[in-house]
Amino acid sequence: MTKTIGTHNGTFHCDEALGLYLMKLTQGFQDAKIVRTRDESKLAECDAVIDVGGEYQPEKLRFDHHQRGFSEVFSADFKTKLSSAGLIYKHYGKEIIASQLSLSQEDPKVELLYQKMYKDFVEALDAIDNGISQYPQDIEPKYEDRTDLAARVGRLNPWWNQTDVDLDSRFEKAMELAGGEFVERLRFLGLAWLPARDLVVKAVNTRMEVHESGQILIFDSPCPWKEHLFEIEKELNLEKKPIYVLFPDGLSGAYRVQAVPVSPNSFESRRPLPEAWRGYRDGELSEKSQVEGCIFVHHSGFIGGNQTKDGALQMATKALVI
Repeated sequence: MTKTIGTHNGTFHCDEALGLYLMKLTQGFQDAKIVRTRDESKLAECDAVIDVGGEYQPEKLRFDHHQRGFSEVFSADFKTKLSSAGLIYKHYGKEIIASQLSLSQEDPKVELLYQKMYKDFVEALDAIDNGISQYPQDIEPKYEDRTDLAARVGRLNPWWNQTDVDLDSRFEKAMELAGGEFVERLRFLGLAWLPARDLVVKAVNTRMEVHESGQILIFDSPCPWKEHLFEIEKELNLEKKPIYVLFPDGLSGAYRVQAVPVSPNSFESRRPLPEAWRGYRDGELSEKSQVEGCIFVHHSGFIGGNQTKDGALQMATKALVI
């Protein structure tokens, strides 16, 4: 028999739209029918109920978060109270990630992505639905919101003066919008973000082979490295942190040398390339730096280039002591 998932009718929000989409990505509910109602007798007949019903009992597949006394969070590392999206993700996220990326649930990558997807994608939806300000009085945000997804789902609800609207079809669009972006983000993290981490781990592990200081990293290819580097530094408790990273510049054979920023999103570098090199190019820069094959150094000193890997390494090595 076809299973049913119950949720409330009327105006919808992003949390239940995503929660239902995620539920239908699981093996047990992929063909389930959605029942939108507040009729308790009809909800009682549903195999699972999300965002309505006033109870959180995962063993009975009841996932509401509106009842008094509810205080569930994703883990001890988070303070944000869960919405229905977070509840479904907490219980089924690993199954979904493993299935979408063709991995075993025991694969360490699944746990890494499980944590990352919550922090980057789901937590903001939990916070917004629970009325938690991203910037209460703190300089640092309480959570990441990179999508504005909750607001875009909200705009699918009818205007205040629209009456002839099929809310169920609008809700289906909301599910597709929220769920489609979840899957797209998960695929990016699994197929692009995670392989980049492998490159950064390799560079950190071999840093002493590059330079005795351990403060110069070489990547095999250009990749998004900043976030990974800062996380790996914490994991390894590095006392002497990397100062420069080198990576190939496309197909030209040239290499870039980039100063590591003080934080992943900062424009301030731990140690910019020398001021005496900044703003110069080609032969003039090679003469000033006494390194052959120089191409440029940015006027802020955060990045430079050389025609060869060895030349870029010479630039980084000299910059460490100037």
